[in-house]
Amino acid sequence: MKKNIGFLNFGHWTPSPHSAVRTASDALLQTVELAVAAEELGVDGAYVRVHHFARQLASPYPLLAAMAARTSRIELGTGVIDMRYENPLRMAEDAGAADLISGGRLQLGISRGSPEQVVDGFRYFGFEPADGDHAAMAREHTRELLEVLRGEGFAEPNPRPMFPNPGGLLRIEPHSPGLRRRIWWGAGTRATAEWTAQQGMNLMSSTLLSEDTGVPFHQLQAEQIARFRTAWAEAGHDWEPRVSVSRSIFPIVDDTDRAYFGTAGGNDQVGYIDGGIARFGKTYAGEPDALVRQLAEDEAVAAADTLLLTVPNQLGVDYNAHLLESVVEHVAPGLGWR
Repeated sequence: MKKNIGFLNFGHWTPSPHSAVRTASDALLQTVELAVAAEELGVDGAYVRVHHFARQLASPYPLLAAMAARTSRIELGTGVIDMRYENPLRMAEDAGAADLISGGRLQLGISRGSPEQVVDGFRYFGFEPADGDHAAMAREHTRELLEVLRGEGFAEPNPRPMFPNPGGLLRIEPHSPGLRRRIWWGAGTRATAEWTAQQGMNLMSSTLLSEDTGVPFHQLQAEQIARFRTAWAEAGHDWEPRVSVSRSIFPIVDDTDRAYFGTAGGNDQVGYIDGGIARFGKTYAGEPDALVRQLAEDEAVAAADTLLLTVPNQLGVDYNAHLLESVVEHVAPGLGWR
């Protein structure tokens, strides 16, 4: 079965002579160039991470719009936007504009967020959670966003406006029809995946789950996906959701690959994030035939319709395009994804 394959770019940059991405400008412009190259290679999606107060990508909408202007087919997305930092109405405006520029290709991944570079960074953005519950604040911001993305009027018009208004209550503009069904939630637990389904959002699951039951990561993630789909069916939504997982996959097809990733493969890891136990997925690195055998046993990859490949962006556009081409040409066909 064909699987959507995209890349996920964290957009790291560092002023080091060993990095091909030394400035914020480099990170932004190279992300656009990689999206163009990925589309030419037949890759299905170009996704970016969002991290505040860090030498990484942070402001997605100008970047998504620039990627949209340079491409015509590839999906453009985020994985993920931290909703603790977001004004939902302004976000609806920005996302609507980016989606219209793209012709409806935006896939907007959002979540409660991950550990950040500063303590309670959302407070610097003007958001103070009630009772200190920042997770509840993220979900409330999400509720407001989903509501306004429906495109229904809610704001009382000025009786003497500067420009003529349409009749009735006014909505956020620009409105992009269809964007509401292209919102994804980054879920770190099985329970959150069920909540995601209840809200009518697609599921975005990464190489980290903030719980551990003792089973291999891919099996725990596959259970999360199954629970999401069961909850979706029970909620009675009238459309089919999508599910993505992300993986670090490095096919070794030449000496450069071997030098970078010849010893990169490994097993799952268990650690602690924000004081709680978490399970991390392993890195896949090896000859293409070996990767096909290993990935065929990954239950979560099999269950998802979309696979996001985390890319080592500081190695530059040319190398990352080579990496994507290796997956598409040497790994995907052996798994029936192409």
